[in-house]
Amino acid sequence: MLTPADWPAVGDWVAVVPRPADGRAVLAGVLPRRTRFARKVAGSRSDALVVAANADTALLVTSMTSDFEPRRLERYAALAYDSGAMPAVVLTKADTVADAAEESAFVAQAMQAVPGAEVFTVSAQNGIGMDRLLAYIAPGSTVVLVGSSGVGKSTLANALTGSTRMATQAVREDDNRGRHTTTHRELMALPNGSWLIDTPGMREVGLTTGTDEDSGLGITQTFQDVESFAEHCRYRDCCHEQEPGCAVNTAIETGELEPSRLQAYRKLQRELAYAERRENSQARRVMNEGAKKLSKHVKAAQRHKTKR
Repeated sequence: MLTPADWPAVGDWVAVVPRPADGRAVLAGVLPRRTRFARKVAGSRSDALVVAANADTALLVTSMTSDFEPRRLERYAALAYDSGAMPAVVLTKADTVADAAEESAFVAQAMQAVPGAEVFTVSAQNGIGMDRLLAYIAPGSTVVLVGSSGVGKSTLANALTGSTRMATQAVREDDNRGRHTTTHRELMALPNGSWLIDTPGMREVGLTTGTDEDSGLGITQTFQDVESFAEHCRYRDCCHEQEPGCAVNTAIETGELEPSRLQAYRKLQRELAYAERRENSQARRVMNEGAKKLSKHVKAAQRHKTKR
């Protein structure tokens, strides 16, 4: 286990050695992961924090309140696609929406932020939309709930499991924003034989770098609309700025593409490029430090041989 991300996480399958006398067990091995939902750790470090392992579906949870933010959904979707899980959007607190028109507006924004993903509107408090969401979760699969604090993830987890296992809190009355309630990740069984992982609210949603083959894949899939227009640009290396024959800018001018989508696409591309440069720099530093240590050992061995 060379990095913190290699250590066991919620959702991992592990081999254990029971210790009946102590009432415990020792982890003897971790099976290879099918998927790995990870984000950058908070702060200036670039390490990846594994939120959930082996999740088949990532339910991107946000509320239909003033806390709704399409740009955050785009980030969650990019992380989900990078992980290998299929994203779906769950819009909570449907009971607080004024009318059908307002709800439709939230759904439209969610569909634009995560093209092609299923979007569910639910109220875990009174059961609105819960039957449709439960039917979407395949028996035997593993589902992870991700989202910010106070969007209703724990209330949703309780409704899906039919329990009051996860603690919940009401939103703050002064700004209608949620409180940070869940402080740990937990795997819970659902009635249909599937598994649910509830997670703490994410204050930071930083991107992580993947392998050379799949780096940036999550951004590409999240911004399928931008990518599809970019395929028709006159120049293959078009930056979608002032170049002639830019199909992306044409789509913006004709109203086929929202300018905010291109801005978000560029921002995540820059963030990923910075993360890759930083990771490469750290790798070179580690390699140089290793080479220096090896050189010292070689010189010490030569001096010892000379003295003999």
